Amino acid sequence: MTQPFISNASPLHQRRTVWLGLALAIALDTIAQLCWKFAVGQVPDTIGLWQSFTSILSEPLFQVALLLFVLQFFNWMIVLAHADLSYAQPITALSYVTVSGASMALFHERLSPLRLVGLAMILLGVWFISRTSHRTTGAVSGQSAEQVQPEALR
Repeated sequence: MTQPFISNASPLHQRRTVWLGLALAIALDTIAQLCWKFAVGQVPDTIGLWQSFTSILSEPLFQVALLLFVLQFFNWMIVLAHADLSYAQPITALSYVTVSGASMALFHERLSPLRLVGLAMILLGVWFISRTSHRTTGAVSGQSAEQVQPEALR
């Protein structure tokens, strides 16, 4: 098994790097999903599967979505170099909230009360996870994960 990435940066700098990367991941995913939805909406329903596939590939917004997924891949590599997967992945669930909100605004989709409850639960779950340390494995700038854990959780 490989050793975890250990940075010489301060815990505050690492936490900022993680949160900037997570915010970028959420933004990239939200924009990619919206581009994908819009591009698929441009493909006629009456054509076959193969024609749909070739048609979507020629849609500029689908190509933008693919580019955003590639950028997201590289951003995700940076995030995971600085944070536990069990911390970072659940935080990106915020993109479910942003995609839903943007879908309401751009595509005039409706959110039922049950969906709103689900989105509220996602927000609550992300809040709980955000209150923990972003790194629990290895040392972080010469400190243990317990030393960088927020005071409220000690």
